[in-house]
Amino acid sequence: MDHSFLLMLSNLLHLQNHLDPTTSLLSDTASSTTATSPTSLLTSASAAPLLFFTIASVLSYLASSRSSPSPTPSTASSSTSEFSVSAFRALSTERIWAMEAPLRDAQWRSLYGLSYPVFTTVVEKLKPYITQSNLSLPSDYAVAMVLSRLAHGHSAKTLATRYSLEPYLVSKITNMVTRLLSTKLYPEFIKIPVSRRRLHETTQGFEELTSLPNICGAIDGAPVRVRRLPSNLPNPSVYNCRHGFSSVQLQVVADHKKIFWDVCVKAPGGFDDASHFRESLLYNRLTSGDIVWEKVLNVRGHHVRPYVVGDWCYPLLSFLLTPFSWNRPGTPVQNAFDEALMKGRKVVEEAIGLLKGRWKILQELNVDLNHAPQTIVACCVLHNLCQIAREPEPELWKEPEESGPAPRVLENEKSYYYFGESLRQALADDLYQRLSSR
Repeated sequence: MDHSFLLMLSNLLHLQNHLDPTTSLLSDTASSTTATSPTSLLTSASAAPLLFFTIASVLSYLASSRSSPSPTPSTASSSTSEFSVSAFRALSTERIWAMEAPLRDAQWRSLYGLSYPVFTTVVEKLKPYITQSNLSLPSDYAVAMVLSRLAHGHSAKTLATRYSLEPYLVSKITNMVTRLLSTKLYPEFIKIPVSRRRLHETTQGFEELTSLPNICGAIDGAPVRVRRLPSNLPNPSVYNCRHGFSSVQLQVVADHKKIFWDVCVKAPGGFDDASHFRESLLYNRLTSGDIVWEKVLNVRGHHVRPYVVGDWCYPLLSFLLTPFSWNRPGTPVQNAFDEALMKGRKVVEEAIGLLKGRWKILQELNVDLNHAPQTIVACCVLHNLCQIAREPEPELWKEPEESGPAPRVLENEKSYYYFGESLRQALADDLYQRLSSR
């Protein structure tokens, strides 16, 4: 029993003795001539016993309430946890409007990787599909849980402990949300710049960066490390990338604002950039003429359509221009072109750094290998949402340095290669002349 309660009870007993000594509860029963019963106390002529028992009963009740056993950890976590549905609802419906917008958005970025307005956009886009799944959790709560996993790289087991859920349920919800992001939202937020307005804006933006005309995108690949491969893979070594760890290969094309307009995850980490590019839908669409950009410029007698720039790990083609060399041992004309082109390529390098810096699960994937592609693509969709909304850019994740020889030209690529070679030389001569005349 609480010590303070004992002290108060003792004081009350002494007070009762002072008011009515004939009914003392502290008197020795052996020396008393008559036993004192509770009934006799209640029928005493004095009001002191009744007053004493009334106050003592109240204090006893309060003491028993204070000393009642605490709830079990699971009960406490479900009722008071900061990750519970009730805590999330209080944050998203009550506290959110009492906070200044910068403070509110900073808190949401720290929890879910993006600001509150962008979060609500994601929820509104996904809610109709999540509702159809008959998920027992609220849609916004489920999205928030998955975003926290993508933003911080938590495992399903870690989130299960935080949210008082089973790990399999966390994995199921993660797979559902990333699948919806990578399929339902991809067409809306990852688009090839074919419209006249967007194409002009993109090529103009790259020209301001590089002084090269008609660049419409920059391409690059990056390995996404996988924490654990399945034990039953027939050939796990194919996932070992050139940097020595197990991974899957990501290929992206970004515009001048570091917004992706094409994403491909179709190869294990052992594939090089050129092989992955040739397996992509973008390569097939460009070689088949399915993508036709109407903006055509004349540069020294060459018809220059919009083109993508990449590093020396990609093949030189009419729609994909690469540097003359990787360490610039060429002529002044070639070196000036290479320097300009690599300024454009740096955009996609930084975009990948932002992607992995903002969505830390991509620094080491902890999802099933079958769900790795959709998880990566989902993060790319979220990256675009953040870039479009001009979210603050996090610290860039630094990729290992590129290395390796230039890829060989395939037989069916030779016409594209020869045209790309003459186009690159014309652009290099034109750039050098303009730079020299300044």
